[in-house]
Amino acid sequence: MRRLIRALILILLGLVLLPYVLTPFYSTGHPVSTLMIIRYLTGQPVTRKWIDIDAISPALPRSVIAAEDAKFCFHHGIDWNSVQEIIEDAQEGEVTRGGSTITQQVAKNLFLWPGRSVIRKGLEFPLALWIDLILPKKRILELYLNVAELGPSGQFGAEAGAEYAFGRSASALSPREAATLASILPNPVTRSARRPGPGVRRLAGTYMVRAQSAEISNCWDRNR
Repeated sequence: MRRLIRALILILLGLVLLPYVLTPFYSTGHPVSTLMIIRYLTGQPVTRKWIDIDAISPALPRSVIAAEDAKFCFHHGIDWNSVQEIIEDAQEGEVTRGGSTITQQVAKNLFLWPGRSVIRKGLEFPLALWIDLILPKKRILELYLNVAELGPSGQFGAEAGAEYAFGRSASALSPREAATLASILPNPVTRSARRPGPGVRRLAGTYMVRAQSAEISNCWDRNR
């Protein structure tokens, strides 16, 4: 019985440590997300065409930073101010947002599982810090833009999302289209870039303005 328990502990420890071992290897290549793997294994459609970040319209990285993580260039994987605000909201019974940074979402997408749980968050926090330490910001954002779910039926990454929504490559997106695509994150099933409703259009307008701000532009230009 003790041997079985030890074996289970070693297996669990190995699974926890595996992402830390794999992270340096993700400085290159075209990795897939755990959700993509799940869809492959269950026979659901998956569309993903990798596109290098230098080939993407600059409006899209800027729009995604504006929409998902305005302090992306300045934190080390975790936005602690945002975490503090979420804790304070929770204490007042007003949890209305996730607060995950782009780096946290990369950690979740590449190594963890969908949904919300205390266990997943507990694994996600140190892993995001590790990813930020090992990989440059530009690569982290490139990974995110190629594994994020950006369509309602298995479209993953900027290229597949742009082709589905606008019939063109992510390299040819206008600032408005880029902001619209960013507006459907993190739920492209209930939000549509192809047929944007009033809420998505309103968000797109907000993100387009933010993406053109000096803070976001300088952040992106410095990390290109």
